[in-house]
Amino acid sequence: MTTYKEDHAHPSTHKKLTLAEILEIFAAGQLPLKFTAYDGSTAGPEDAKLGLDLKTPRGTTYLATAPGDLGLARAYVAGDLEPHGVHPGDPYELLKALAEKMDFKRPPARVLANIVRSIGIEHLKPIAPPPQEALPRWRRIAEGFRHSKTRDAEAIHHHYDVSNTFYEWVLGPSMTYTCACYPNADATLEEAQENKYRLVFEKLRLKPGDRLLDVGCGWGSMVRYAARRGVRAIGVTLSKEQATWAQKAIADEGLTELAEVRHGDYRDVTESEFDAVSSIGLTEHIGVHNYPAYFGFLKSKMRSGALLLNHCITRPDNRTGAAAGGFIDRYVFPDGELTGSGRIITEAQDVGLEVLHEENLRNHYVMTLRDWCANLVKHWDEAVAEVGLGTAKVWGLYMAGSRLGFETNVVQLHQVLAVKLDERGGDGGLPLRPWWTP
Repeated sequence: MTTYKEDHAHPSTHKKLTLAEILEIFAAGQLPLKFTAYDGSTAGPEDAKLGLDLKTPRGTTYLATAPGDLGLARAYVAGDLEPHGVHPGDPYELLKALAEKMDFKRPPARVLANIVRSIGIEHLKPIAPPPQEALPRWRRIAEGFRHSKTRDAEAIHHHYDVSNTFYEWVLGPSMTYTCACYPNADATLEEAQENKYRLVFEKLRLKPGDRLLDVGCGWGSMVRYAARRGVRAIGVTLSKEQATWAQKAIADEGLTELAEVRHGDYRDVTESEFDAVSSIGLTEHIGVHNYPAYFGFLKSKMRSGALLLNHCITRPDNRTGAAAGGFIDRYVFPDGELTGSGRIITEAQDVGLEVLHEENLRNHYVMTLRDWCANLVKHWDEAVAEVGLGTAKVWGLYMAGSRLGFETNVVQLHQVLAVKLDERGGDGGLPLRPWWTP
């Protein structure tokens, strides 16, 4: 283990340090993996099953100019930082080891100054990031103000218009990019996604002849599930590729008289008096300050007695800032924001909806992400050929990291069920107790 003191005589304050020595200083010697660098230095246990290889000076620049998850992601996606002992489609075990056993410490000022000298000033000048990275938030103003229709469309395009074929490999036949609900620990991903749609359908008390609005409908899986059961369903998505895929799937199933998926903004839906509204995985994209307008709009589309099911990723508290971290914001969900389930319930109540029920499916998302990563590993070669190595690595990193986040309660997944009351406070005659099968 490397130790240090802020002392003139200590070698870490004056001698030129290797890259491995620098890492050991920041990690206070607690490296759970073997690290090797292009300068020939190594650190960590020789027999470690997991490892990282810093292959190029460019990787050092990425790490030095964007400390934290963004710098690591840049170096990894660009191929300058190579992991060992894990598949790039599922680096979960490596991320778990780093999270559990490493606690990066800021070294004393004299040691830090020598680290800078050892790295070299040339590595402290920012360079262009990998092409998969979106612009920082402050530069996205050219696309419109945050959560304007234009900017939201661009953010959705960045994340969802990757390749429908790629998503088919990762998500499986359901083409569902939201948390599943596993009826038991041994259920397959497809069984769990079918069960999730069954749960939403039952919570919304849908029956043949009802009208459903599904906002942020993705590839139209909820729309088609409802239409197969006689419900007239309209879905809307900002992703052109999703809408194209969904409309073909609707036609292929012979559901065109009951189901429709539109390419557009949910705020442009003109119809109203829906019997139910589902929002499965949209709230993360709309911006926390827009919640009042969002819930107000959805309420305006509902008849009295209609039900709303809001399904979204949340934070475990209502105090943490809404903005996503650097990697998620630049590579995965530009402009994405999360808050606690309490804030979501409050905003729904404040527009006059009555909240009937909420539940946390956090552990179900752990299992969903596990299965998505397994699909990516299974189809890795095809995925790389379809979208490129860098993009495929982004997805493996994102999904494995998200799995760890749900596992450790950094994020949660909540379903909130609410009803639009009539002018006298009536709920349309809902049962006294929950009417769905858990």
